[in-house]
Order: sequence, then C-alpha cells, then structure tokens
Amino acid sequence: MKRDTLRSLLEKFGERYPRRLGIDLSGGSREIFKWLLAAVLYGAPIGEATATKTYHCFEKYGVTTPEAIIKAGWDRLVEILDEGSYTRYDYKTSTKLLEMSKNLLQEYGGDLNNLHSKAKDRQDLEDRLKNLAKGIGSTTVSIFLRELRTFWDKADPKPTNLVIKAATKMRIISAEESGEALKELKDFWKRNEIDGYDFVNFETALMKIGKDYCRKGKCKLCPVSHECPSFT
Repeated sequence: MKRDTLRSLLEKFGERYPRRLGIDLSGGSREIFKWLLAAVLYGAPIGEATATKTYHCFEKYGVTTPEAIIKAGWDRLVEILDEGSYTRYDYKTSTKLLEMSKNLLQEYGGDLNNLHSKAKDRQDLEDRLKNLAKGIGSTTVSIFLRELRTFWDKADPKPTNLVIKAATKMRIISAEESGEALKELKDFWKRNEIDGYDFVNFETALMKIGKDYCRKGKCKLCPVSHECPSFT
C-alpha cells in the first residue's frame, strides 16, 4: 500500500469512536465506563448510526454511570433504547446493562481501572470483562479494548473478523488467525507509521472498510479498491 493511500485511508476512516462521541478516555473511570456502555451498543449486530444515536440518548438523560443505570431500572432503560431505535435488542440489552453495572459495582467498586489492575494478563482482562454480564462477547470486548490500548498496558485485543477481512483483501497481512494477524498488523504499522495517527486509528480504519465495503460486497464503491488485489 502506498503511503498516500494509507494517509487517505486514515483521514477518511481512522477517527476513533470515543472522540466522535465526545468521550475522553484520559479523563478517568467515568469516561471509560461511558465507552464500555457505547461498546456494548456497538457490539450488537445493529447499524452503527442506531448505536450512536442510542448512546446519545443515554447521554441526554445522564444515564452513563453504573449507579445511574441501576437507578433508571429495566423499564426506563428499555424506553431509552427504544428512543434510540435500538428496538430489536432493547429487552436483552437492558438486562445486560443492569447486570454489568451491578457486577462492576460489587466486584470493582464501579471502577473499570480497578478491573484492569486486578487482571493478571491480557486474557484475564478480557475474561473479567466478559464475566461482567451474560452477552458481553468477544466482539464487544475487542471494540472496547481497542481504544484502551493507549491507556491500559494489558489492553491488546485480537483484531475482529472485519479488520482481518479488510487487511487480507488489501494484502496488508497474510494471516487469517487472529493472533498472527495482530502481529502482522503491528509490524505493518511500525514500518509505515503516519505522523498524527496511531495504531488504533489504523485498526479503526480497517474495521470500517471491512464493515462498510468488504462485508457487503461493495468493492466498486470502496475508496481504496485500487489498492486491493482482490478487486476485479
């Protein structure tokens, strides 16, 4: 991939989700919890615009802390989810958010930084996040931890299938196994770093290409299709 193409890819698709949502992950545990809430919403097989709209509904009503979620209760959470058009998963997500908040408060004092501190290693960190509630799976954990790479030393999730799909199509990597794919992606970025961006921007851009173009078979519309050997 040419450096000009990589820069264009980052400019168009590399904006990190917390920044788009107005979440400052350097601002402490409350901001990190906001991102976990958003990651849960993005982690379901639902449109990105719907997940974004729904997060802003939670923000509008001040329901962005474990305490506020529990105080709101199941019925109110369903109402907020429905306002965001998250209707397909409203009941399930309401239950998940309540369980997640209760367990976080009981086991870690409501502070995700405590969860990270108690984790023995990367895998234990991921397991602890999944154990916060039934239904928090690998996709949600990967979305959440991708943005925490800069802040938590144990945050080093394997890339999602969408990232791998885009990266393999563009021959950035050859490995399809997620562990090897992560190493190849990091090696590629180390060789081709662009000033003003970091590895998370790169990973985010690949995820968006994978989701919006590769997965949907919209190769002709992809802005980097000229760099994709799989494009015909």
